[in-house]
Amino acid sequence: MPILSAADLKAGLGRDQRLLGLDLGSKTIGLALSDVSRTIATPLLTIARTKFTKDVKELFQIIDSKDVFGLVIGLPVSMDGQEGPRCQSVRQFATSLLALRDLPVAFWDERLSTAAVTRTLLEADTSRKRRAEVVDKMAAAYILQGALDAGPGVFQ
Repeated sequence: MPILSAADLKAGLGRDQRLLGLDLGSKTIGLALSDVSRTIATPLLTIARTKFTKDVKELFQIIDSKDVFGLVIGLPVSMDGQEGPRCQSVRQFATSLLALRDLPVAFWDERLSTAAVTRTLLEADTSRKRRAEVVDKMAAAYILQGALDAGPGVFQ
């Protein structure tokens, strides 16, 4: 299956199908899960990255156990809108994932997601240790929530 636009991903959704948001970092993958009405994104967990095959195996287990229909993957576009090496890495991850499983995937601009989440955690006076534990899955929720909230009913 090719990588889809958010609108095309929406068109393929059936009733009560969940989406999984991913914040792909070099050391971790933050995950967030939508509710079945695709209204709320909830931080789920963080996968410590090792090798692609191990990471994807763990990701597929989560997809299967949570009955996930499709993925919204954060695309780290630079502030000027250009795609650099990090975007290429994310696109390669998605392409490699799709080679293993036919799954609807859409990218979502994740500019400033981690910064916004970190700012919120700092305002809540969260300890440095706790911020490190939750920032990636919260960034994934921020990305997924942005996609869920976009436009008139993009994922409704």
